[in-house]
Amino acid sequence: MSDHPGTDRTIEIAPSVLPADFAKLGEEVAALEAAGVDRIQWDVMDGRFVPNLTFGPDVIAACRPHASVLFEAHLMVEQPDDLASRYVDAGCGLIIVHAEACVHLHRTLDRIAELGARAAVALNPATPAVALTDVLDLVDLVLVMTVNPGFGGQAYIPSMEPKIAEVRRMVLEGGHDVDIEVDGGIGPNTIEAAAAAGANVLVAGSALYRDPEGLTHAVSQLRQIAESTRR
Repeated sequence: MSDHPGTDRTIEIAPSVLPADFAKLGEEVAALEAAGVDRIQWDVMDGRFVPNLTFGPDVIAACRPHASVLFEAHLMVEQPDDLASRYVDAGCGLIIVHAEACVHLHRTLDRIAELGARAAVALNPATPAVALTDVLDLVDLVLVMTVNPGFGGQAYIPSMEPKIAEVRRMVLEGGHDVDIEVDGGIGPNTIEAAAAAGANVLVAGSALYRDPEGLTHAVSQLRQIAESTRR
């Protein structure tokens, strides 16, 4: 096995739109695509599973014509089964549900596939990788949270890196075609360690928007640092 697990996967930069200007989200989405991102993540919060409220499906649907890259909905909600279809209809090609929120995770992931979307599962920091054992054959992506969900701008939790590596080992040993995504505190100082641990889809929010040289520079810099772990 390679010293850098997951070297077979393409590095992808996936911005969270939480730090964007909500008054002009269509323009913000277009700007992200122009900056070279690979996909755009919508952090959907219901005020119950996490404290905040964010994007309903109508908002995402209104932004869909402004970019051609994949939209993924990260459903930080208590009842994802009731909402998944609405986000698929809004134009999200990948739906991420939390293992902690699904009473019947296997059924939920099956249902997402039936809706015509790619299914993915997220793990909170306190949830062990073993929770994935019986569903890796049903997902296209596993999201390892590197913060506790619910707020943007939080500090990266480096103790999640062994879990990232464990998930990657599970994927490789099982022969699954699955991306590993990380979300939370990803920026120039943390992306290298996350990628070295085995993540290939890297969600960044605050780090992109606060780069004084702009979004294009921020995306390029993060990609370059992550790809350097593969050499």
